[in-house]
Amino acid sequence: MTPKEYDFSKVMGISQKTLDIHYNKLYKGYVNKVNELGEKLHVYGLGGGDIETVNPTYHDLRALRDAETFATDAVYLHEHYFDALGGDGIPGGELKKAVEEKWQSYENFERYFKASAMAARGWLLLVWNTNTKKINIYMSDVHNQGGVWGCLPILVCDCYEHAYFIDYGSDRKAYINDFFKNLNWGALNEKYKEATR
Repeated sequence: MTPKEYDFSKVMGISQKTLDIHYNKLYKGYVNKVNELGEKLHVYGLGGGDIETVNPTYHDLRALRDAETFATDAVYLHEHYFDALGGDGIPGGELKKAVEEKWQSYENFERYFKASAMAARGWLLLVWNTNTKKINIYMSDVHNQGGVWGCLPILVCDCYEHAYFIDYGSDRKAYINDFFKNLNWGALNEKYKEATR
């Protein structure tokens, strides 16, 4: 796995220091960990490693499999989060129409999403649910817990303290407001179009 590149020069409110740490230390660290875990799992896939004592309480293979989903989801969630940044925050396009249809107005959607982000411990996601063929908001407190199978992320908000504490202290509400001011609705609309194809 190779890390995606981002230009954070247009992001306002969230400091370059926070974005640098978030991207270079956390995100790239997860990419490196995915690669490391892949190599260790590859040994099992090629017939190596102890498989005679595998059990659900504890085994190296179980620990590797659990860590694999945690690190892989961390990479993808961060990529969706970073993809959303760098815009002027002005909503528009098909995605805006879809949220207005679902929540009766854009204001209702934004209010509900922000309140849900305040309730989240880890992530908040606006997704396209391929099962229901509708958009929905889901919360995931841990990278590999709380996700719903068959859902494609469109808008992802990192609600962990590392995303905002340097700049906002414990004022998560101010961070979420600035997050919305930096949304790239062109990129979000592209994700929505891809998801709904």
